[in-house]
Amino acid sequence: MKFLTISFAVVIAVLCFSSCGNTKLISSYAAPQAKIQKNNKILVIAMMGEKDKKLRENVESVLVQTLRAQGLDAGSSLKEFGPDAFAKLDEKTTMQKLKDQGFDGTFTIALINKSKDKAYRPGYVALAPSPYRFWGYYNSMYVRVYRPGYYADNNQFVLEGIFYSIGSDKLLYSAQTRTVNPNSPHALASVFTKTLLDDMNKNGVFSN
Repeated sequence: MKFLTISFAVVIAVLCFSSCGNTKLISSYAAPQAKIQKNNKILVIAMMGEKDKKLRENVESVLVQTLRAQGLDAGSSLKEFGPDAFAKLDEKTTMQKLKDQGFDGTFTIALINKSKDKAYRPGYVALAPSPYRFWGYYNSMYVRVYRPGYYADNNQFVLEGIFYSIGSDKLLYSAQTRTVNPNSPHALASVFTKTLLDDMNKNGVFSN
């Protein structure tokens, strides 16, 4: 009985970890002494194709709201300039347009990879059956024999966030995350934003 209790606790911990850990920070970089000032005006630009239009809208909306909650003046590229804001402009015109609107920095979020693969998912969780009691053994073996595992699609999204200072035209921060099987575009945008900003705060990118 004690062994079963310990095993069950371990299984619950593993399941909890897997459900909470579907987003990972792959890499991050903060420029030495990089600081984003609280009074900075930041333009959030999500870069996704037409098929991921909903994700683009959610990423900009969630990141803008989160930055504003931290005291920053953030704006959405979609709302400020439309879906094809800088597509037909050259560098000089674009930079001048951003400066004229009072932006101090740009936070670009790009979907750099989206893939699907097959993953095996067991049909049961083995909890070490008790061979000394009929029902304990029978019930455990029944689940193992009659509820086999299966293959399911894993959807992976790799997002990259890069912050540039417009005045100096220098990279201040960059990071990549990988998310597996998000529940929705909004869920992906939310967990990505939290992962990124947690890392930025950890690295002291935002000024106090």
